[in-house]
Amino acid sequence: MRNSSALLVLALSLALSAQTVHLPFVGCPSDGQTGPQEAPKGTDQVVRIKATAARTLAFYTSGGGFGFLAPRGWRCFGLEGSGGSLLFVSPRSLKADNLFPMAGPTVELSSTEGGGSGTATVAEVWGRVFPAFWPIVKGLIDNGDLPREKYTFGPYPDDKLTVQTDRLVQFQTPPRSEGLGTMGHLKANDDPIDGVALLQGRNPDLLMLRVRLPREQRDLAPMIIQDLLLRQRRDSR
Repeated sequence: MRNSSALLVLALSLALSAQTVHLPFVGCPSDGQTGPQEAPKGTDQVVRIKATAARTLAFYTSGGGFGFLAPRGWRCFGLEGSGGSLLFVSPRSLKADNLFPMAGPTVELSSTEGGGSGTATVAEVWGRVFPAFWPIVKGLIDNGDLPREKYTFGPYPDDKLTVQTDRLVQFQTPPRSEGLGTMGHLKANDDPIDGVALLQGRNPDLLMLRVRLPREQRDLAPMIIQDLLLRQRRDSR
């Protein structure tokens, strides 16, 4: 992955105010093309984060390093498909038959392939916040591979883009608004959705993290996002 300077800056901003701590490992069951999968086993995760936040967070994963930080004591479930992977963490019980809609507090991580069956989904995000890829989207539309009426070029009117480069966008979708935060499986409600969209590889593939927390835990959202960016930077070396 070609890391942008913004990714490095965000990672360093976390490291400067962080300490090395151990967080509980939480394995998440999943379902998909190969059928139901049991939750993976693991050990405490070593992360760099503010010590005060560490007491309220855990690391959730469905395996293969696909995971993120979220509040302790929540439930989790993953989905695997031909176009990518999804992992949800929420206070409520999660199973394959009760995931949607995600109307309450939720952290959602999605990894979508930039080619094949994932192209249509990734192209929607390209059109919204990655102008460098607009010629590709327009070419797919002109060739009849994508429906013209489904794609918009330019950001959602209400979204707040706090960081925007050719391959990374950090955003917030305000309460009761449609935006990058609701392009996945989170339904708009009275809480904002913070997140980050990151393009990886040559296709490129799309990694998106969406974080909607209760008001009393909302200050954890930047740390959850920045920890994911640190992991991506480390894994890309």
